[in-house]
Amino acid sequence: MKKIMIVDDQLGIRMLLEEVFSTEGFTTLSAGTGQEALDIFKNERPELVLLDMKIPGMDGIEILKRMKRECKGAQVVMMTAYGELDLIEEAKNWGAVCHFTKPFDVFELRETVKNLLDD
Repeated sequence: MKKIMIVDDQLGIRMLLEEVFSTEGFTTLSAGTGQEALDIFKNERPELVLLDMKIPGMDGIEILKRMKRECKGAQVVMMTAYGELDLIEEAKNWGAVCHFTKPFDVFELRETVKNLLDD
């Protein structure tokens, strides 16, 4: 069973995405902080990470960089409530496969994740 990690400081978003992806048959892991995300990533090696751009204490770009240093092949999808094009571009330069702007279409996100993991 493939693992998806959801990293967002908003509990409601984590719960929603956990429900969506566990219903699809994925194992879901979640983290509300950057350090928690990095610890889970190192121990569990999820196939895909949904990563919020703004996490208190450690931003999404820093988390992305550390994940990519740990595992270059990690698939990371960025999520942001802000249309910060420079940060989105930086995330892509660090290997994020795509991004979604909040509020996102849950169905579109689900299909994108399924397509990424079908490879």
